Amino acid sequence: MLIAAGRYKLTILNYMVTSNHVHLLIFDGGPRGSIARAMHLVSGRTAQEYNIRKRRAGAYWEDRYHATAVDTDIHFLRCMFYVDLNMVRAGAVACPEEWPYCGFQEIIGARRRYRMINRRKLCQFLGVTMADLESSYGRWISEYIKEPRLERESRWTESLAVGRMEFVESIKKRLGLCAKYRKIAGSASSFELVEQKRSCNTNTRLRA
Repeated sequence: MLIAAGRYKLTILNYMVTSNHVHLLIFDGGPRGSIARAMHLVSGRTAQEYNIRKRRAGAYWEDRYHATAVDTDIHFLRCMFYVDLNMVRAGAVACPEEWPYCGFQEIIGARRRYRMINRRKLCQFLGVTMADLESSYGRWISEYIKEPRLERESRWTESLAVGRMEFVESIKKRLGLCAKYRKIAGSASSFELVEQKRSCNTNTRLRA
């Protein structure tokens, strides 16, 4: 992922690797389409190396990636928590620091080598200094994990955008025709761009 991030000007802010899927939280500083090209490179290299190591052939990934644009306010922090608590929700560990294959280990300083996260950029989004990152984020997630909201939230894995109304509207406008069957849902200060279900008209007849 580091090679793809460097090539396409992407900044890694958090990640979670599980036995059957991967979460990546990145800042896109490259030209349009950078994320798609980066994911194509990563998925292709991963599948190739795995197939060589296991002496197998065929598809490795079950489906293509899904991207969700996240606002840079409180929604960003909530998305961070959602990624870090993935294996806690799954019941595999009791706290995020017990799972070794994640960005949380880097954020709290438990991993000093082979880091992927850009800590300076992360601090900008979180509004903390480099000196306070480890203690502040560790404290925030310890408080958050006590609250009864560890259930899966589809907004982070199925929506096209999550955030304030003006942010979600801007993403929908940028998508153009790709957002034709998407609607903005939500209330108060939290909204998301979701798929709008199309009803079937049983009275419609096919014409030759």
